[in-house]
Amino acid sequence: MKNTPFTDIHIALGAKMAEFAGYNMPISYTGINDEHAAVRNSVGIFDVSHMGEFILKGDGALDLIQRVTSNDASKLTNGKAQYSCLPNETGGIVDDLLVYCVEQNKVYMLVVNASNIDKDWNWIMKHNTANVEMHNISDKTSLLAVQGPNAVKAMQKLTDMDLINLQYYTFCKGTFAGLENVLISATGYTGAGGVEIYFEGSDDQAAMVWNKIMEASAEFNIKPCGLGCRDTLRLEMGFCLYGNDIDDTTNPIEAGLGWITKFTKDFTNRAAIEKTKTEGPAQKLVGFELIDKGIPRHDYIIKTADGVQIGKVTSGTQSPSLGKAIGMGYVAKNYASIGSEIYIEVREKLLKAIVVKIPFYNN
Repeated sequence: MKNTPFTDIHIALGAKMAEFAGYNMPISYTGINDEHAAVRNSVGIFDVSHMGEFILKGDGALDLIQRVTSNDASKLTNGKAQYSCLPNETGGIVDDLLVYCVEQNKVYMLVVNASNIDKDWNWIMKHNTANVEMHNISDKTSLLAVQGPNAVKAMQKLTDMDLINLQYYTFCKGTFAGLENVLISATGYTGAGGVEIYFEGSDDQAAMVWNKIMEASAEFNIKPCGLGCRDTLRLEMGFCLYGNDIDDTTNPIEAGLGWITKFTKDFTNRAAIEKTKTEGPAQKLVGFELIDKGIPRHDYIIKTADGVQIGKVTSGTQSPSLGKAIGMGYVAKNYASIGSEIYIEVREKLLKAIVVKIPFYNN
């Protein structure tokens, strides 16, 4: 099991640790609800150094990205980022990812899910027919996500970069907390605002950055946060989690990712995905709220009132912000419209739920 540069800090702070994607990661410190509330109301800090980062450089970098991703990276200019996915050859998704334009047409950073680092690297390399220069910098890159309505205000104390005016899905590079060449972006996975801080350095430098962030945010009662509340926060926003809501078998169109699937260019399996869009998917990923008491969980069966199976739950939880049980899942298209009644099978009981618009939570 791998450690991040912050593992000793998590353990010293009494975090509940567990294996995630091959890494020893904090699940919670003071409790999921407590950490969730800190992010929604003020500021929290997440160690997400387990995520993967690839650098693609050279004249063919953009062309390679265009061929392997669904979104149109040609729209990116310096300092802009984009959410996208890697379609596979059978209609599913290799991974979802972020594309950062460091130097237009020349240098890009791809940020991929921790569990898919090797898989994604091999997939992109397979399509790298023009010998684009590729560097896997995952193991030497530290990544902290400082999230919440007071996050940017606190982080501005540690840099001359203009974080206050950093627009959603943009980034800047400069000196932060005494370290040079730090990349700071605003692509949050919590829906609460904030920044992501990418940097290279020794474990001692990583600890220094963590401590300076904690000091700068002390007036806002910053809390260290684990992957537990990261999951409840992203689910309230209706953001997909790879391995739960999307995977190698799910189509971007049925997953509600048509907005990052651009047919103005060619990419892996474009024809089949475009056909799905034209004809309409047989199933759709929907959000739902439970009316009856209970909590939906991954892989619970979704049925009609008379017990006919129409889908499966992909994510579910008791929403800390809303005080109700929410979830996402794939259902047959006839049951995917807002207001449709569906039933979640929990311990051989059918619990009534209603299909609702996502995000579940609005600031």
